[in-house]
Amino acid sequence: MWTAVIFGTLIVGGVAAYVAAAVHAYLRGAPAWPFIVGLPLAYLAVPFVFTCIWIALGWWLRAERPDDVALTWRQRLRLFANEFASLAQSAPKMVLYGVLMRDPAPAPATLPVLLLHGVGCNAGVWTGFRRYLESRKLGPVYALSYGPPLASIEHFAGQLAGKIDQVRADTGAAQVVLVGHSMGGLVARAYLRKFGGTRVRRLITIGTPHSGSMHAWLMNGVALAEMRPRSAFLTGLNADIENAAGVPVVSLWSWHDSMVTPQTSARLDWADNIVIAGVAHNALLNDRDVWTTVAAEIEKARSTDQSVDAPRASTVH
Repeated sequence: MWTAVIFGTLIVGGVAAYVAAAVHAYLRGAPAWPFIVGLPLAYLAVPFVFTCIWIALGWWLRAERPDDVALTWRQRLRLFANEFASLAQSAPKMVLYGVLMRDPAPAPATLPVLLLHGVGCNAGVWTGFRRYLESRKLGPVYALSYGPPLASIEHFAGQLAGKIDQVRADTGAAQVVLVGHSMGGLVARAYLRKFGGTRVRRLITIGTPHSGSMHAWLMNGVALAEMRPRSAFLTGLNADIENAAGVPVVSLWSWHDSMVTPQTSARLDWADNIVIAGVAHNALLNDRDVWTTVAAEIEKARSTDQSVDAPRASTVH
């Protein structure tokens, strides 16, 4: 709720200020059409600026990359365009998350999926992703919006425990599959460390800063401090692979992540790593290859063979 209120207030306040200025200028004789055209451009200017900042910082703080993931100029432009589009869509989705991401109606199910968002977001960012999973008959698909936005990751893990209990009660399922984007993957791992893995069949993380991100130094907040490289929280979480509680963990990470820096911080040496190229941080949630890869991992979790697969490193283009 906190994120929706914040973004809703910013959008409504910004539009009100813009309209007031436009009306004032129009009453003084200015033509109306520049203000009509300028309204969407003014909105899009904000995600455009942030896209420029995050991608520039992602390049500056980048990990050393192998030659085979180097991008052409066309691929770089596509990366920028996809990240910009993802950011531009995020705010309206987060404001309307209560409508877009309602829980499914309670009904018996074998293996529900629970989606976990990153820092400063809410369940609205999963709108397209959930629609895709449901089209593949994977689910039912739930999503958790935790908060307050910058509270501790351990606090969010407690909220996740309550949500898992609710999903199990709604569906009668013994276990769920967790899919976490960015900080959401750390929330899931904190849950496993604290509550164990008996209720979780598989964890899939997407662009999660398992070893921290230099970007976390740019802002304040408990959760952000915990995501800084070598923080006490991450040191404890990564000290022993047993904190996965025997649950198979899959980490999807991108060589061109714009917010996890260095990008290799999203790699887990003891987990099943799937490497992606040419996709920035927020666009991971809207990338077709990511969708199909996550769907395949959920299908694997649904299979009768629940043995932990050997770690692998593969590349999705």
